[in-house]
Amino acid sequence: MEKCEQCGNAYNKIFHVKMKDHEFAFDSFECAIERLAPRCHNCGTRIVGHGVESRTEVFCCAHCARAEGITDLKDHSESDSQEL
Repeated sequence: MEKCEQCGNAYNKIFHVKMKDHEFAFDSFECAIERLAPRCHNCGTRIVGHGVESRTEVFCCAHCARAEGITDLKDHSESDSQEL
């Protein structure tokens, strides 16, 4: 039986997530999110959705980016980047 790479739980319903050239094994979305989702540069929350990006940081929302003084935000959820 495989083990979750985040919590170490042995589970018969492990699922795999491939990210870049590495494959991870998890027993829950909670563990996958904790291991793989980026944190907001301002508030530290895990970014489960698209979030927004500046040139160097990722934020959970435009509010957090503005709180850090960032105004050149991009939403990369679509093929065409949109200014926010």
